[in-house]
Amino acid sequence: MKIEILGSGCAKCKQLEHVVKEAVSQHGKFAQIEKVDQIAQIMEYGVMSTPALVIDGEVVSVGKVLSVDDVLALIKE
Repeated sequence: MKIEILGSGCAKCKQLEHVVKEAVSQHGKFAQIEKVDQIAQIMEYGVMSTPALVIDGEVVSVGKVLSVDDVLALIKE
């Protein structure tokens, strides 16, 4: 599983990164976590508001910080 956190490095982006790492830790399975902060790469996903979360190439959240439970629900699908 590949999880990408799209964001320029703002406080909300950093908070989402922390939440994702915690959720993956609780999930117990391997996931590659990548922080994408290049605007050109973010725009390739069609994302206009950050932070955004991409799981296996699919944008699953835009413009908000999810809870650990929200992320766990997304990665268990």
